[in-house]
Amino acid sequence: MPPEASNAPRSPGEIVEIPPRSGVAFRLARGQRLTVIDPQGEQVADLLAFNADDPDEVISSGRTLDYLSRIFVTAPDAIWSNRSNIMLHLLEDTVGRHDFLLTPCSADTFRILYGDDTPHRGCFGNLAAALAPFGIGPDRIPVAFNIFMNVAVDGDSGALTVLPPRSRAGDRLVLRAEMDLIIGLTACSAPDSNNGSFKPIHYRID
Repeated sequence: MPPEASNAPRSPGEIVEIPPRSGVAFRLARGQRLTVIDPQGEQVADLLAFNADDPDEVISSGRTLDYLSRIFVTAPDAIWSNRSNIMLHLLEDTVGRHDFLLTPCSADTFRILYGDDTPHRGCFGNLAAALAPFGIGPDRIPVAFNIFMNVAVDGDSGALTVLPPRSRAGDRLVLRAEMDLIIGLTACSAPDSNNGSFKPIHYRID
């Protein structure tokens, strides 16, 4: 049985803070609601979901975008797994723009795209560390659902441009679990994704 997260809410509705450039992992039972909040504005949160009973079933960008026939996901859409099962439903979305194309930022991201000689481990490293106690290794981390991330796609060339998030202080996304899940969640570490600054993310479970 996977462990409980050390920073999981102690009571329903308790708000938990994810510090800047860090990540957590926790269980979310079927029927529970996860609310992800941007407390200060313009801050992305990378979200992963795994079937708690079989972590080989995982959130799938490809399946979700295929079944929606569009690249922008918002309420009341569903997020699908690699086995074509619904993992999460989006119930409430005060922003309406999130990314499901780009992979979690990593040390390689900062080395290749930013030229950092001593790169931060990024969301990928934060997720890998948070998920390790659940027996989920780095090679099982897929493309994340990047909450509040604003990526524009050129209609002719397909070029991707990362723009500042549209979220403002207090904006939120509410998701309902459709199976027992292990969730990975970050306060994103990439400066371009967060308009050049790093801030916390809040979440609560109801």
